[in-house]
Amino acid sequence: MKQSLVKKIGVLGASAIIACSAVGAQAAGKITAKLGDVDAPIIIPTHDWSSQIVMSNVVGQLMEKMGYEVEYLPTDSQSVYESVRIGDVHMELEVWEGSFATSFNAALDKGGIIDAGTHDAITREEWWYPAYVADLCPGLPDWKALEKCYELFVTLDTEPNARYLDGPVEWLNDTRRIEALGMHFTTVNAVTGATLWAELESAAKRKAPIVLFNWSPNFTDVVYGGAFIEFPEFDPACKTDASWGVNPDMTNDCGSPAGGYLKKVAWDGMPRKWPAAYKVLTRINFTTFMVGTMAKLVDADGMEYDDAATKWIEDNVAVWSNWLYASE
Repeated sequence: MKQSLVKKIGVLGASAIIACSAVGAQAAGKITAKLGDVDAPIIIPTHDWSSQIVMSNVVGQLMEKMGYEVEYLPTDSQSVYESVRIGDVHMELEVWEGSFATSFNAALDKGGIIDAGTHDAITREEWWYPAYVADLCPGLPDWKALEKCYELFVTLDTEPNARYLDGPVEWLNDTRRIEALGMHFTTVNAVTGATLWAELESAAKRKAPIVLFNWSPNFTDVVYGGAFIEFPEFDPACKTDASWGVNPDMTNDCGSPAGGYLKKVAWDGMPRKWPAAYKVLTRINFTTFMVGTMAKLVDADGMEYDDAATKWIEDNVAVWSNWLYASE
């Protein structure tokens, strides 16, 4: 996943500049903190799901509007926290609690990384199915109903078990619950995040049964409907205490957190090197709807990542103006 290619963002189009001028005196360039080292590029990591790439482009374009040079660096979504900690990249904009809390907390314990705040967006990452599957398997979204219907999901490469389509291996999703809950499922990892959506689109056209890893906010909320599988409610003890839960002999016999956080983090040198950029980073706050919209612009509407970011900026001047130009 790591690549050497670094993509520099372009100058915002004239329409965005015109939109900026329309916000009035508040957006007249009153950035209250010093800019810092404008000649050293701020490096923003990108991963392999659309909302994160578009969000990174949005933030990068806004920081370039402030006068900074910005570069993007494709980076592994688990090791990125170590990269931020040592200053190889300078921020991470989508820290999903369900997938990345362990790596994030490990980096925090080492030092060198700052929790830069939490978005309003509420996240969930879990097994998921599109709406039409509910008609094929009565009792969903209960996990026991899914297990009872498992034969619907059997494929040639998993028989006699059903197939659960998980994210790429490097996402490190925990599928030990299959054994802990005694389910007749086998995990198959998608090659990339885009593979998940290609498989979903193919299944939806045929109304074929499918259960796969998904998250919210995402474009699928609007396009496919659907629901997350309801496993036994998450509790931290589920991960550490075998006696907790429905299986007294194994851990991981529960679902993922249903109301997870979405955080931002920064290299601890950022406030000194780029004080205005860091101040803006702490103000940036995306909602569930905003994150889902960013994903939809790419995954449903077919836009390129940087174009989607530019459109989001053009459509949300009042939102980001408060981040860039708010008084102390």
